[in-house]
Amino acid sequence: MIVKKQMSVLAMLFALRGTVLPRIWPQIALVSLVSLAATAAPPLLWPGALPEISLAPFSLFGLVLSIFLGFRNNACYDRWWEARKQWGLLIAQTRDLAREIPAFLPNDPARQKRLLRRVAGFAACLAARLRDQDECAAAAPWLPVDEAAALPARRNQPGAALAAITRELAEAERTGAFGEHTLQSLEAHVQQLNAVQSACERIRSMSMPFSYSLLLHRTIWIFCLLAPFGLVGACGWLAPVISASLAYAFFGLDALGDELEQPFGLMPNHLPLDAMVRVIEIEILQAAGETHLPELLTPDHDILT
Repeated sequence: MIVKKQMSVLAMLFALRGTVLPRIWPQIALVSLVSLAATAAPPLLWPGALPEISLAPFSLFGLVLSIFLGFRNNACYDRWWEARKQWGLLIAQTRDLAREIPAFLPNDPARQKRLLRRVAGFAACLAARLRDQDECAAAAPWLPVDEAAALPARRNQPGAALAAITRELAEAERTGAFGEHTLQSLEAHVQQLNAVQSACERIRSMSMPFSYSLLLHRTIWIFCLLAPFGLVGACGWLAPVISASLAYAFFGLDALGDELEQPFGLMPNHLPLDAMVRVIEIEILQAAGETHLPELLTPDHDILT
């Protein structure tokens, strides 16, 4: 995720790192070349060969296209924002468990530690699952050896950590460590963690309708390649500049929508899952009585991973 301090107008104009420009510059270059050819060829090779085209159809075309692009980007941003809220809820539930488990099990530090570390293992495993990384390797340092060894056989590996938490809480209630109401309170947090996992998996697996995205993508190409021929008559040699600006706007919005649609990746505008997992790890280790805590992750060249 891009984390920038307040920038000057000049710095904003020339900012490159973290923008979509590195992804779309070939499209902008191609549209600029088409526009340059449409502007230069008729007067140099065959004057009057291209009829002067009115800008009215392109204005209407661009207006409709911008409305549909805005709708798609709003939907994609909603997915990004929902994912951010789900991970905020995950951090909040983790802090509740980190506060309550030591309070409800004051005389059993070994059980406290096992329960708390499983919560951190769940968060690390979920982040790896959402990024198609090695879930077992992410969770193993936080789990008991036998549970870590059994993870590869499980399809729902984050869920395995939650199941182990529920089993241990139930065992603690049966042995009289706390009462039924306490068990229900702690289990409610575990259920919330499961709900967060389900919501994040839904966001990851259910993309925007492919036909809708494809239609917009093709329409942007058609508009940006045809617009120069309508701009030549009205703008002359300014047509390549205006065409490049239109290409930057439309292709940029399309690329930004693609990034926001899947918010759990590793691109600059995706969610900083590593940083949020680190927050959870610090909370868990501190609640478990550890004194040597890892540092919070900080932005590297304005990008927080």
